[in-house]
Amino acid sequence: MEEVKVEIISRENIKPSSTPSHLKTFKHSFLDQLAPFPYAKVILFYASQNLSGFPKRLELLKQSLSETLTQFYPLAGKIKDNLSIDCNDEGANFVVAKLNCPITKFLKKPDLNTLNKFLPTTPYIEETMIGAYVTNIQVNVFDCGGIAIGFCISHRIIDGDSLDTFLKVWTERASCNHNSKLLTKPNFATSSLFPTSTLHFRDLSKKTWGSIFRKGKWVTRRFLFKNSAIATLKAQIVAKSSSDPFKNHPNTPTRVQIVSALFWKYFMAASKDQFGIQRPSILLNTMNLRRRMAESLHPENSIGNFLWLTISEHKSEHELNLNELVSKVKKSMEEIDKDFVARLQSEEERRSIRETFFRKMSLSNNKGDEVLEGLNVNSWCNFGYYDADFGWGKPMWVSSVGVQGNSVLGDKITLVDTKFKDGIEAWVTLDEDKMKYLVSSTELLTYATLDPSPLAMSNSRL
Repeated sequence: MEEVKVEIISRENIKPSSTPSHLKTFKHSFLDQLAPFPYAKVILFYASQNLSGFPKRLELLKQSLSETLTQFYPLAGKIKDNLSIDCNDEGANFVVAKLNCPITKFLKKPDLNTLNKFLPTTPYIEETMIGAYVTNIQVNVFDCGGIAIGFCISHRIIDGDSLDTFLKVWTERASCNHNSKLLTKPNFATSSLFPTSTLHFRDLSKKTWGSIFRKGKWVTRRFLFKNSAIATLKAQIVAKSSSDPFKNHPNTPTRVQIVSALFWKYFMAASKDQFGIQRPSILLNTMNLRRRMAESLHPENSIGNFLWLTISEHKSEHELNLNELVSKVKKSMEEIDKDFVARLQSEEERRSIRETFFRKMSLSNNKGDEVLEGLNVNSWCNFGYYDADFGWGKPMWVSSVGVQGNSVLGDKITLVDTKFKDGIEAWVTLDEDKMKYLVSSTELLTYATLDPSPLAMSNSRL
């Protein structure tokens, strides 16, 4: 496919109505300091529309965004420092761009690195955050009228669930009668539930992530798992549950646990093939605390980073089977419960949790200076991104972006539900050698399809 050219047509600030003076500074929670990436980013692709109707749709997006930012007032500000946002009402950075190809041609076989051009700002440069816009949105118009909306919103204030809430409110504003009652109202309770006045947690977090995400030659590929394939894996795992290690865990594993453990298995095998030895390894899974909090603490439509990372460890040379790895992943996730969240709210308990967490993520293990291999899995499953209808239909495809070249954001996986929730699309970023091992694994590819066409995925159920 010829190179996709993205021409910027316009840039402007979409401002909300005035924010009350007592809300001019928004303080982060200590959980906000854990996020390893500067921006939460996603791209929503919409089917071809009549180009003559685009100006009207664009004005609808701008007007409804202005109304939405009135409710999401911190998203209309700029990064003040590492502890707060200046809610100065400067608005969201709103970019309109024109593409030189039809959406159907691009989605037939998308270049994952080209997707970065669909975003309004560079999503990986941490140093540029102070004084930067909190919210950046780019509306990309294909030459057939198709639209791709790219989001880069500061990860210091939103996580995947928060972005889901933002999209719900924006689409409600764009598609409903303005006289009707809006259903969704955001809640900014994170900083009061998990307050902080220091950067100690963030400093430790940045140091630790720096040891996990190392420079290298990275490549991103997509692996599609049909629900039927995951069900086959699950049946094989459950069949062994009468014996160790599952006999003490009666609940069957989830789709995310199974796919996470499967990639961890091949990640370790690829590492052994690459270096000739089994390096100590950890798997990090991002957990949504909203689903594991006491109801009295769980604010509806909460905005902020209600996230924690679970750590599954394997630091011996003994190779584990999938059943054993799923057990480790499942056990680590089950430790994040109501009592754990309550402990996070205690300063004394939080210090103990923090020390244990960062000790597990240490670059070296107890045996000496062996390099620790870390794989990070983030799940977008069960979010409502595919329901984001601005009045012209739901998205054809919800995408992340590719990473290639010398980056510090490798060894990561993003799991996304398919449009019809009949499978999971895994965006996998590994170094070139490990990726070669994965894509040549006939066993892995009996369960997954490599780089399927999003166009085909959106037109039929799997």
